[in-house]
Amino acid sequence: MRLGIRAHDVAYAPLEQLIPNIHNQGFKCMHIALSKSIKEFKPDLCTMTPGLAMYMKELCQENKVDVAVLGCYLNLCNPNPEKHAEIVEKYKAHIRFASILGCGVVGTETGAVNEEYKYEPANHSEEALQLFIENLKPIVKYAEQFGVIVAIEPVWKHIVYTVERARKVLDAINSPNLQIIFDPVNLLCVDNLPQQDEIIEKAFDLLRNEIAVVHCKDYVVEGSELKSIAAGTGGLNYPLLLSKIKQYKPYVHVTLENTVPENAIATREFMEKTYAEV
Repeated sequence: MRLGIRAHDVAYAPLEQLIPNIHNQGFKCMHIALSKSIKEFKPDLCTMTPGLAMYMKELCQENKVDVAVLGCYLNLCNPNPEKHAEIVEKYKAHIRFASILGCGVVGTETGAVNEEYKYEPANHSEEALQLFIENLKPIVKYAEQFGVIVAIEPVWKHIVYTVERARKVLDAINSPNLQIIFDPVNLLCVDNLPQQDEIIEKAFDLLRNEIAVVHCKDYVVEGSELKSIAAGTGGLNYPLLLSKIKQYKPYVHVTLENTVPENAIATREFMEKTYAEV
C-alpha cells in the first residue's frame, strides 16, 4: 500500500512545513482538501492558480508525498440553482488544478437532495440517483478534457449509498475518468453492521476495476449512529479489507481518516502490521 493521511488531520502548519511533516511521519501520500488544510490564505477560484499547483507539486516531489486525493466534497445535487452553479465552477477549478498538480483523483461524495447536505429518505430514491448521474456527467466530461480522474465516494447517508448504486453510476456514465474511492465504514449504518464482510466482498466483486483509492477509518456505535474513529480501534474487519487490498490493489493509495496527531503514527503502524500478516 501507499499509506497516507488527510492533510487536515495533521497538526496545522503552512504548506512548506505541512508536507514535510507528513513525510516525516512515515506517510507516502495525502488527501488534501485545500479549504481545510490551508489557513495562510483563502483557497478559492481566485487563488487556485497554476503557480500554486506547481508550487505544491514541487513540495510534494521534494518530500516524496503523492497527492492521492484532491478533495472537492460539495453537493452536486444542491437544489438551489445559484448555489449549484457555484459548486459546478468549483469542481471545474479543482479539475484544472489537479491537471497541473498531478494528483491521483479529484474526490467527492455523492450529494443529497437538500441544501443542508444531510440525510433524508429521498436521498435513497431512484429520482435522486438519476439527478446525481445527470449532474455528474458534465463534471466527468470536463475531467476527460484535462486528463483527470474524478472519483466518487459512496456514503450510506448520501445518494449513492450502496455498492450496487455505485455500479449503476459507473455504468450509466461509462467513462474511464470516473472511478471509486472505497470507504467501507461510510457504507455502514447500525442496521447493516452484521453484513459488513458481505459489503466489503461485494465492493471488490462489483467495483474492483474502478477502485482507485481506499479510505480507512473505523467505527463505534453510539445510540442509533456510528461514530467514526481511527482505524484499528473499532469494529471494522481490517484483516478482510487489507487482504482484499493485498490481493487486488498493489501500491494503491490508502489514506487514513479520523486520526489525530497523537495517534496517526500508531494507526499507520497498525495498518502496516495487519497488512503484513494477512
